[in-house]
Amino acid sequence: MSEPTRRSIRLSEEEAWAFVADAHTGILTTLRRDGSPIALPIWFAVVDRRIYVTTRGKKVARVRHDPRCSFLVEAGERWAELEAVHMACTGRVLDTVAPDLLEAIRAETRRKYDAYRTPTRAMPEATRAAYDPAAGAIIEITVTGKILTWDNRRLGLS
Repeated sequence: MSEPTRRSIRLSEEEAWAFVADAHTGILTTLRRDGSPIALPIWFAVVDRRIYVTTRGKKVARVRHDPRCSFLVEAGERWAELEAVHMACTGRVLDTVAPDLLEAIRAETRRKYDAYRTPTRAMPEATRAAYDPAAGAIIEITVTGKILTWDNRRLGLS
């Protein structure tokens, strides 16, 4: 009697990047000064297999201090539906951004999030000022380690 064929739940690199690019929210884990990790949900754009986060505040300071980070996207509610990609990465705060890259980041961000944004005119002035893109920075996240993937839907159990 032959052994049953084991189904792979792994994604190819192309499948992994497609999943990441279309994911709504990512989890960026950076390191505090004492070395402890902090994982936060973020909106992001993928351009040429790099992840870009437009943000401000402590995430920027943490990446400047220690560029080691990780990035995770996931989907599914039941175990048989779980799909995820985890990447070991390095972050870099971009002090200057080429105009073509900046437009690509903005276009991808609009594609993914325009339907979810609160209209600027509906925000209080203080909120508008805090979320002004000019007040933030762009962090470029580059995969530098292993990409872990799984897609339990491939097991055919749902």
